[in-house]
Amino acid sequence: MSRLKKLRKRMLSEGIDAYYSMAPENRRYLSGFTGSTASLLILAQEAYLLTDFRYIEQAKQEAENFTVINAGNEIFTALAQVSAGIKRLGFEGDYLNFLDYSRLRDALPQTELVYLPHFITDLRSRKDPMEISLLRRAVDIADQAWGHISDSIRIGQKEEDIALDLEFTMRRAGASGAAFDFIVASGKRSALPHGRASSKLIQKGEFLTVDFGAVYQGYCSDITRTLVLGEPDERQKEIYEIVLAANQAVIDTLQPGLKGREADAVARNLICKAGYGEFFGHGLGHAVGLSVHEKPSLNQSEETLLEPGMVVTVEPGIYIPDWGGVRIEDMVMITEEGCEVLTNSPKSLKVIN
Repeated sequence: MSRLKKLRKRMLSEGIDAYYSMAPENRRYLSGFTGSTASLLILAQEAYLLTDFRYIEQAKQEAENFTVINAGNEIFTALAQVSAGIKRLGFEGDYLNFLDYSRLRDALPQTELVYLPHFITDLRSRKDPMEISLLRRAVDIADQAWGHISDSIRIGQKEEDIALDLEFTMRRAGASGAAFDFIVASGKRSALPHGRASSKLIQKGEFLTVDFGAVYQGYCSDITRTLVLGEPDERQKEIYEIVLAANQAVIDTLQPGLKGREADAVARNLICKAGYGEFFGHGLGHAVGLSVHEKPSLNQSEETLLEPGMVVTVEPGIYIPDWGGVRIEDMVMITEEGCEVLTNSPKSLKVIN
């Protein structure tokens, strides 16, 4: 079933006549349009892409199942013209800001506006074969880049230079860009789950945590590896082995029908039993696709059941203030039988001398 057919089937079940989308990832998912300015209006029989002069030809080439409208700077006026007679219009509130909502309301005074959160993102949670292929390539690019960069890391480098080298290497391998601002955190900074690369020099005796990902044809990868600079001491070995065991325990457990909170509990219980539960303060993972953070999540409150075709991260960590931290993150696809790890970068503790 095509993506538009799936959306229309859901529209029918929600009792809405049309759906309006402005989110870049959603419009790319439904239409194929990759430009920066456009919105979509989906009706039972028609599908419109509204944009401006800059993107008309591009939209006609990329969004072949859509009628392209040059709305100029009057997008809501143009929207009203093709929305005549619509009684109930669904919209995504997580991207439509208040000003645009007010303009939408004023343009369609006789239409009931229905807030439907995650209406399209729920459809995006199960990846089709083409999406899986693109995600595999995004992961491969990141793996290749890490293999090259991790072999060249040297004590005394700046964290930000490692991040820069990693992004350049991924771009040379075919990435269109970085999936997010890379986390490169060493020493005490490795206890910061989102410690972005700084000018700090990496030093002997420290952990170095690197969280990175590539974008390939719109699809993202997200991987984390932790290294040690110089021979690890006993505490470093202990913390690393606990996190690695938690990562593997989840991978051994993931399967269709498992709830997100149940996957989180596998890692959390193991880390808690080892005595470090208070130092694992974030969720276990999240889905990845056109966005680096998608639904469903793997956290303590997530009730969503995992299904074949979902691609999620498994990223347990331990972060001890004023000491350091470890995170190990893989991308994993849920299959009919269990799961498949897409990430191929080695996970044994690598020592940089």
